[in-house]
Formats: sequence, structure tokens, C-alpha cells
Amino acid sequence: VQLQASGGGSVQTGASLRLSCARSGRSFSNYAVAWFRRAQGKEREFVAGILNSGASTRYADSAKGRFTISRDSAKNTVELQLNSLKPEDTAIYYCAATRGSVGVPTIDTGYTDWGQGTQVTVSS
Repeated sequence: VQLQASGGGSVQTGASLRLSCARSGRSFSNYAVAWFRRAQGKEREFVAGILNSGASTRYADSAKGRFTISRDSAKNTVELQLNSLKPEDTAIYYCAATRGSVGVPTIDTGYTDWGQGTQVTVSS
């Protein structure tokens, strides 16, 4: 399954970005979709995830209150709205998907499909 992440960029502290994860060819039906990020020199970490129905979402503590994950069924994408960005949010952001999950996995081994990543850089 091919996932395409887009929407990254270079912004200043306090700015916003909207990341988008698209799946080529097929819908996200019955998939849990999540965003992870990897900062330079650090391990990849879970940011936010959403179930197919959109009824269940999970956020890392660092994302709560600032980031919002959502589905756009019409565009067949999963979006991650990043608000109040901080320099420590600088990382490559990856979207990931897995089919048939009961909940939203928060570890990367819980996902089978990955996108190529999009760079987010926040300067002070």
C-alpha cells in the first residue's frame, strides 16, 4: 500500500501547518492511520492516530491540545493539523496505516504501511 505524506515546511514558533496522508488507489476503510515523527538523533515516536470511523483518536502527550488528527473521506486522506508549533516539533513526520486494528496502536510495529515522510522545521 502506497502512502503519500505532504504538507510539511519551514515555519516559525507558533505557526501552523496541515499535513496530509493520502493512499493511492484504495480507501482507508477499515484502517487505523497514525502519524509518527522522527527528530534528528532520536527514535521515531507516535504523534496521533485515528480509527477508520473517526470515533476513536489517540494523541501523544506532546500533541494534546495542539495537534488534531482527522479523516477527510471525500479526499481519502487523513489530516494532521499542527498548531502552536515549537522548535521541538522539528522532525520528519510519517503517516502509517494498518488494517483491522481494534484500537489505535501507538508503537510503530503496529503498522504495516508507511509513507515517505514530510519534513517539518520550526525555528525560534
